Amino acid sequence: MSDDQSSKAPDDDTDLFRLAMLGVRPHRPTARALADKPEPAPIPRQRLQDELEVLRELLADTEPDEIESGDTLLYRSAGVQDAVLRRLRRGHYRIESELDLHGHNRDRARLAVVQFLARCHERDLRCVRIIHGKGNGSPNSGPVLKALLGSWLRRRKDVIAYCSARVVDGGTGAIYVLLRAR
Repeated sequence: MSDDQSSKAPDDDTDLFRLAMLGVRPHRPTARALADKPEPAPIPRQRLQDELEVLRELLADTEPDEIESGDTLLYRSAGVQDAVLRRLRRGHYRIESELDLHGHNRDRARLAVVQFLARCHERDLRCVRIIHGKGNGSPNSGPVLKALLGSWLRRRKDVIAYCSARVVDGGTGAIYVLLRAR
């Protein structure tokens, strides 16, 4: 540094920068090319997870011992999503109470169902099971209460969906009922 530069006090930012850069040399240019690589496409992780879950659900229901023949009951009111009904059919909701109609005639069964659903509404229960039987002991050799129960439940505003139960919960001799929240 010369005496002129050292004795001279820098008065602005440009002079300060030049003073700080004294003796600094620029780098030599490199032979590397700066490539502008395109950004990778986004990975739709949620969609992939959803598709895998659908596959798992489809494969989970193909056990031969869980297949039961016979007429199944199925109903959902307007506005109930497919996923809700699917979960109900697969038994994913916790059964909070149950009613067994074995031995009831149609009048006693209807009264029992009305009283049972009223108690469920008071206790704010959402998912219940009603066992109507398969009608093996019926003189008509068919399930009388099953058809009646389906008809009764469709008329109720507090019932948003119902379906025949899984084999382990009574199969076509019982139904899961999903009730509207209070």
